[in-house]
Amino acid sequence: MLPFQTPLEPMLAQAQDEIPAGEGWLYEPKWDGFRAIVFRDGDQVFLCSRNGQPLARYFPEVVEGLKQALPAEAIIDGEIILPGPRGLDFEALQSRLHPAASRVNKLSAEIPAGFVAFDCLALGATDLRPQSNAVRREKLIANFQGHGAFFVTPQTMSADVAKQWFHQFEGAGCDGVIARRLDLDYRPGQRVMVKIKHGRTADVVVVAYREGKTPGTVGSLLLGVYDDEGALMHIGHTSSFSAKEKKALREKLKPLEGGVFPGKPPDAAPSRWSKGQEKAPPVPLKPELVCEVRYDYLQGARFRHASTFLRWREDKAPKDCLFSQLLPPNPFSLAKIVALSPGRVAAT
Repeated sequence: MLPFQTPLEPMLAQAQDEIPAGEGWLYEPKWDGFRAIVFRDGDQVFLCSRNGQPLARYFPEVVEGLKQALPAEAIIDGEIILPGPRGLDFEALQSRLHPAASRVNKLSAEIPAGFVAFDCLALGATDLRPQSNAVRREKLIANFQGHGAFFVTPQTMSADVAKQWFHQFEGAGCDGVIARRLDLDYRPGQRVMVKIKHGRTADVVVVAYREGKTPGTVGSLLLGVYDDEGALMHIGHTSSFSAKEKKALREKLKPLEGGVFPGKPPDAAPSRWSKGQEKAPPVPLKPELVCEVRYDYLQGARFRHASTFLRWREDKAPKDCLFSQLLPPNPFSLAKIVALSPGRVAAT
C-alpha cells in the first residue's frame, strides 16, 4: 500500500542566472514537457500535473509505458515529454490535451509521448521523501526499467559538464539546467532547487494588443517579425507591465488602431488550465512601433513562453525586425541525451 495518495505538489525550483558551483550539487537537463507525479498502485496508474490535474486520460501510452518501467507500488516525479524529429515538441504535446477519447487514442498512436523520471518519492509502503536526494536517486535508478522514450534523467556532479549541457541540449529542446543539493530531502511545493534557463533578446514589431481586465488598459502586446520574403508574422506576446503602464499604453496605441493582424489571430478560447476564462480578442495595429523583449527560446516559429518587455526602440525601423535575428540553436540529437541515462535504455 502506498504511504500517501494523490494529489501532491512537486518540489519546485527558483530561477537563477548562473549555474551554481561547488561541492554537493547535482545537475540535470531541464526538460520541456508536462511535469507529472506518477502514483502506481498495482494495475492503477495516476498521472497528476503540478496543479493536481489528472493527465492519465490524455496519455494512455504513457500509462502503459510506466507499467513496464515501474515496480507494482511506487511514486515518482518526472516529466511527460514528446520526442519529435527535431527534439522535444511541446506544441505537439499540447495538442494531446483533447476532450474526445477517439482523438486521444489516435494521437497516442501517431505522436506517442514518453516520460523522463527524475525522483523517487516512495517504494511500496516506504515514504522516501525524508531521505536525501542521493538516496532517492539510487532507488530511482535501481527500480526504473528504462525503455524507448521512458528513461531516468542524466545527472552530473560537474558544473563544467552542466555548462556544456546548458548549451548543447538546447538544440534538442531542453530549456536549461536544474541544480539540486545531494543532501536535499523532498519538499513538496517549496522552491528549493535552482533552475537556469536560456534567455535572449529580440527587436519586434507591435502588431496588436489585448484589452486588460480593467477597462481602458492594455493586457498584453502581440508581437511580430518579418520573414525572409518581407511578410509580417506573429511571433508571440508580452504582458510584463505595471497597472500604471497598462493604462498609459492604451493612449500610446490608440492612434495605431486599424491595422491588419498578420495571419490567423491567436485563439481566444480558454486553455484546459485557465478555469474557463477567455482571452480578449486582439486589436490589430499598424506595424509602426518597435520594442525589445527578452525571450527564452523558440517553439517552432513562436516564442515558447511569454516574453519580457525591456524597452521601446524608436531608433529601429519595423522592417529591420527580421526573423533571422532569432537564431535557432545548433541541432543536437535527443538520442544522445537519452544515451547518458543510467540503466537499460533504448534510443528514442
